[in-house]
Amino acid sequence: MATKAGLLPWLIPSPRHVSLFPVVQLPAGWCVSKRRAADVAVSVAFNPSGNFDISDEDKVEPPMPPTTGRYEVVIDNDSIGRLDLSPFQRATGISSPSSAEPKRYLDRTIGFTIKYRREDPGDPRELSEYPDIRLWFVRLDAMYPWLPLLLDWRAGELARYAAMLVPHQMSLRMGVVFNPEALELFVMNKVFVVYPWLKRHGVPKPRLKTSDMARMLGFGIGDELFDLIDHHQ
Repeated sequence: MATKAGLLPWLIPSPRHVSLFPVVQLPAGWCVSKRRAADVAVSVAFNPSGNFDISDEDKVEPPMPPTTGRYEVVIDNDSIGRLDLSPFQRATGISSPSSAEPKRYLDRTIGFTIKYRREDPGDPRELSEYPDIRLWFVRLDAMYPWLPLLLDWRAGELARYAAMLVPHQMSLRMGVVFNPEALELFVMNKVFVVYPWLKRHGVPKPRLKTSDMARMLGFGIGDELFDLIDHHQ
Protein backbone atom coordinates (compact mmCIF):
# COMPACT_ATOMS: atom_id res chain seq x y z
CA MET A 1 0.00 0.00 0.00
CA ALA A 2 1.41 3.35 -1.02
CA THR A 3 1.74 5.86 1.77
CA LYS A 4 3.08 9.36 2.07
CA ALA A 5 6.82 9.46 2.70
CA GLY A 6 7.65 9.42 6.37
CA LEU A 7 4.33 8.01 7.52
CA LEU A 8 3.86 4.58 9.02
CA PRO A 9 2.49 1.77 6.82
CA TRP A 10 -1.28 1.19 7.01
CA LEU A 11 -1.90 4.84 7.86
CA ILE A 12 -3.56 6.77 5.05
CA PRO A 13 -3.37 10.51 5.84
CA SER A 14 -5.72 13.03 4.35
CA PRO A 15 -4.06 14.90 1.45
CA ARG A 16 -5.03 18.19 3.08
CA HIS A 17 -5.80 19.33 6.59
CA VAL A 18 -8.85 17.74 8.15
CA SER A 19 -11.39 20.06 9.74
CA LEU A 20 -13.36 17.64 11.84
CA PHE A 21 -14.86 19.91 14.45
CA PRO A 22 -15.89 23.57 14.28
CA VAL A 23 -13.04 25.87 15.23
CA VAL A 24 -13.44 27.33 18.69
CA GLN A 25 -13.95 31.07 19.06
CA LEU A 26 -10.69 31.79 20.84
CA PRO A 27 -10.37 34.70 23.26
CA ALA A 28 -7.91 37.43 22.45
CA GLY A 29 -4.40 36.65 23.62
CA TRP A 30 -4.50 32.88 23.18
CA CYS A 31 -1.33 31.41 21.72
CA VAL A 32 -1.41 31.30 17.91
CA SER A 33 1.39 29.91 15.74
CA LYS A 34 1.84 29.75 11.98
CA ARG A 35 0.95 26.39 10.42
CA ARG A 36 3.72 24.50 8.68
CA ALA A 37 2.80 22.92 5.34
CA ALA A 38 3.40 19.38 6.60
CA ASP A 39 1.30 19.72 9.73
CA VAL A 40 -2.05 18.02 10.21
CA ALA A 41 -4.82 20.29 11.45
CA VAL A 42 -7.85 19.18 13.41
CA SER A 43 -10.26 21.85 14.55
CA VAL A 44 -11.49 21.42 18.09
CA ALA A 45 -13.81 23.15 20.53
CA PHE A 46 -11.80 23.85 23.69
CA ASN A 47 -14.75 25.49 25.35
CA PRO A 48 -17.98 24.25 23.76
CA SER A 49 -20.05 26.78 25.72
CA GLY A 50 -17.69 29.72 25.10
CA ASN A 51 -18.89 32.91 23.45
CA PHE A 52 -15.79 34.97 22.92
CA ASP A 53 -15.80 38.23 20.98
CA ILE A 54 -13.62 38.17 17.87
CA SER A 55 -13.82 40.13 14.66
CA ASP A 56 -16.58 39.35 12.16
CA GLU A 57 -14.13 38.14 9.53
CA ASP A 58 -12.71 35.58 11.95
CA LYS A 59 -16.01 34.30 13.31
CA VAL A 60 -16.61 30.59 12.81
CA GLU A 61 -19.53 28.24 13.17
CA PRO A 62 -20.25 27.30 16.80
CA PRO A 63 -19.15 23.80 17.84
CA MET A 64 -21.55 20.91 18.11
CA PRO A 65 -23.15 20.76 21.56
CA PRO A 66 -22.16 17.99 23.98
CA THR A 67 -24.05 14.74 23.66
CA THR A 68 -27.13 14.80 25.88
CA GLY A 69 -26.65 12.77 29.04
CA ARG A 70 -22.99 12.09 28.55
CA TYR A 71 -20.79 11.22 31.53
CA GLU A 72 -19.28 14.56 32.57
CA VAL A 73 -15.89 14.48 34.29
CA VAL A 74 -15.12 17.69 36.18
CA ILE A 75 -11.53 18.34 37.23
CA ASP A 76 -10.01 21.34 38.99
CA ASN A 77 -6.66 22.57 40.28
CA ASP A 78 -6.82 20.31 43.31
CA SER A 79 -7.43 17.05 41.46
CA ILE A 80 -4.96 18.05 38.74
CA GLY A 81 -2.23 18.95 41.22
CA ARG A 82 -2.63 15.65 43.10
CA LEU A 83 -2.91 13.56 39.90
CA ASP A 84 -6.19 12.39 41.38
CA LEU A 85 -8.25 10.30 38.96
CA SER A 86 -11.19 9.88 41.33
CA PRO A 87 -13.29 12.58 39.54
CA PHE A 88 -13.16 10.40 36.43
CA GLN A 89 -13.93 7.26 38.38
CA ARG A 90 -16.88 8.82 40.21
CA ALA A 91 -18.40 10.39 37.12
CA THR A 92 -18.14 7.31 34.93
CA GLY A 93 -18.36 4.49 37.44
CA ILE A 94 -15.16 3.03 36.00
CA SER A 95 -13.23 2.10 39.12
CA SER A 96 -10.54 0.06 37.35
CA PRO A 97 -9.54 -0.62 33.72
CA SER A 98 -11.07 -4.09 33.86
CA SER A 99 -14.44 -2.82 35.09
CA ALA A 100 -15.30 -0.83 31.95
CA GLU A 101 -17.86 -2.27 29.56
CA PRO A 102 -17.53 -0.44 26.23
CA LYS A 103 -21.16 -1.03 25.19
CA ARG A 104 -22.30 1.07 28.17
CA TYR A 105 -20.30 4.12 27.09
CA LEU A 106 -20.20 4.07 23.28
CA ASP A 107 -23.59 5.76 22.85
CA ARG A 108 -23.69 7.95 25.95
CA THR A 109 -20.00 9.01 25.66
CA ILE A 110 -17.68 10.80 28.09
CA GLY A 111 -16.64 14.45 28.25
CA PHE A 112 -14.49 16.73 30.40
CA THR A 113 -15.03 20.07 32.10
CA ILE A 114 -11.74 21.62 33.19
CA LYS A 115 -12.15 24.23 35.92
CA TYR A 116 -8.61 25.51 36.01
CA ARG A 117 -7.70 28.64 37.96
CA ARG A 118 -4.68 30.35 36.42
CA GLU A 119 -2.16 31.88 38.80
CA ASP A 120 -1.84 34.75 36.35
CA PRO A 121 -5.22 35.72 34.83
CA GLY A 122 -3.34 37.21 31.90
CA ASP A 123 -1.52 33.99 31.05
CA PRO A 124 -2.12 33.51 27.29
CA ARG A 125 -1.53 29.77 27.22
CA GLU A 126 -4.27 27.36 26.26
CA LEU A 127 -5.22 24.59 28.68
CA SER A 128 -3.23 21.95 26.82
CA GLU A 129 -0.07 24.02 27.24
CA TYR A 130 -0.11 23.75 31.04
CA PRO A 131 2.26 20.94 32.12
CA ASP A 132 0.21 19.99 35.19
CA ILE A 133 -3.00 19.57 33.16
CA ARG A 134 -1.19 17.53 30.52
CA LEU A 135 0.39 15.35 33.19
CA TRP A 136 -3.06 14.57 34.64
CA PHE A 137 -4.24 13.43 31.22
CA VAL A 138 -1.05 11.42 30.68
CA ARG A 139 -1.79 9.51 33.87
CA LEU A 140 -5.43 9.06 32.87
CA ASP A 141 -4.42 7.71 29.47
CA ALA A 142 -1.88 5.34 31.00
CA MET A 143 -4.57 3.94 33.30
CA TYR A 144 -7.34 3.76 30.68
CA PRO A 145 -5.59 3.59 27.27
CA TRP A 146 -8.83 2.75 25.38
CA LEU A 147 -10.58 5.91 26.64
CA PRO A 148 -10.37 7.89 23.36
CA LEU A 149 -12.92 5.51 21.84
CA LEU A 150 -15.54 6.44 24.45
CA LEU A 151 -15.21 10.22 24.28
CA ASP A 152 -17.81 12.64 22.92
CA TRP A 153 -16.25 13.00 19.48
CA ARG A 154 -18.83 15.33 17.95
CA ALA A 155 -18.26 17.91 20.71
CA GLY A 156 -14.49 17.88 20.10
CA GLU A 157 -13.49 15.73 23.08
CA LEU A 158 -11.31 13.34 21.06
CA ALA A 159 -9.25 16.12 19.49
CA ARG A 160 -8.98 17.95 22.81
CA TYR A 161 -7.86 14.72 24.51
CA ALA A 162 -5.25 14.19 21.78
CA ALA A 163 -4.02 17.76 22.28
CA MET A 164 -3.25 16.90 25.90
CA LEU A 165 -0.97 14.08 24.75
CA VAL A 166 0.36 15.09 21.33
CA PRO A 167 2.59 18.11 20.54
CA HIS A 168 0.65 20.76 18.63
CA GLN A 169 0.22 24.43 17.84
CA MET A 170 -2.89 26.62 17.81
CA SER A 171 -4.34 28.47 14.84
CA LEU A 172 -7.29 30.84 14.97
CA ARG A 173 -8.24 29.75 11.47
CA MET A 174 -7.80 25.98 11.82
CA GLY A 175 -7.84 25.24 15.54
CA VAL A 176 -5.39 22.62 16.77
CA VAL A 177 -2.50 21.85 14.41
CA PHE A 178 -0.80 18.63 15.48
CA ASN A 179 2.77 17.56 14.88
CA PRO A 180 2.12 14.94 12.16
CA GLU A 181 4.69 12.35 13.22
CA ALA A 182 3.58 12.49 16.85
CA LEU A 183 -0.07 12.26 15.83
CA GLU A 184 0.44 9.20 13.64
CA LEU A 185 2.24 7.40 16.50
CA PHE A 186 -0.60 8.31 18.86
CA VAL A 187 -3.17 6.96 16.38
CA MET A 188 -1.27 3.71 15.83
CA ASN A 189 -0.89 3.18 19.56
CA LYS A 190 -4.64 3.60 20.05
CA VAL A 191 -5.45 1.23 17.20
CA PHE A 192 -3.31 -1.47 18.84
CA VAL A 193 -5.12 -0.90 22.15
CA VAL A 194 -8.71 -0.27 21.07
CA TYR A 195 -9.23 -2.98 18.45
CA PRO A 196 -8.31 -5.97 20.67
CA TRP A 197 -10.21 -4.40 23.58
CA LEU A 198 -13.41 -4.20 21.52
CA LYS A 199 -12.97 -7.78 20.35
CA ARG A 200 -12.48 -9.06 23.91
CA HIS A 201 -15.76 -7.44 24.93
CA GLY A 202 -17.69 -8.76 21.95
CA VAL A 203 -18.52 -5.33 20.52
CA PRO A 204 -19.90 -5.62 16.96
CA LYS A 205 -17.79 -4.28 14.07
CA PRO A 206 -14.60 -3.59 16.04
CA ARG A 207 -12.68 -2.77 12.86
CA LEU A 208 -15.20 -0.13 11.84
CA LYS A 209 -15.27 1.49 15.27
CA THR A 210 -11.48 1.56 15.48
CA SER A 211 -11.23 2.98 11.97
CA ASP A 212 -13.80 5.65 12.80
CA MET A 213 -11.68 6.76 15.76
CA ALA A 214 -8.56 7.04 13.58
CA ARG A 215 -10.51 8.84 10.86
CA MET A 216 -11.64 11.47 13.36
CA LEU A 217 -7.97 12.41 13.69
CA GLY A 218 -7.35 12.43 9.95
CA PHE A 219 -6.12 8.89 9.23
CA GLY A 220 -7.52 5.85 7.48
CA ILE A 221 -6.54 2.34 8.60
CA GLY A 222 -5.96 -0.40 6.03
CA ASP A 223 -7.45 -3.87 6.55
CA GLU A 224 -3.95 -5.33 6.28
CA LEU A 225 -3.13 -3.94 9.71
CA PHE A 226 -6.20 -5.51 11.32
CA ASP A 227 -5.33 -8.81 9.62
CA LEU A 228 -1.84 -8.68 11.13
CA ILE A 229 -3.21 -7.96 14.59
CA ASP A 230 -5.66 -10.85 14.29
CA HIS A 231 -2.95 -13.19 13.08
CA HIS A 232 -0.72 -12.58 16.09
CA GLN A 233 -3.38 -12.74 18.81
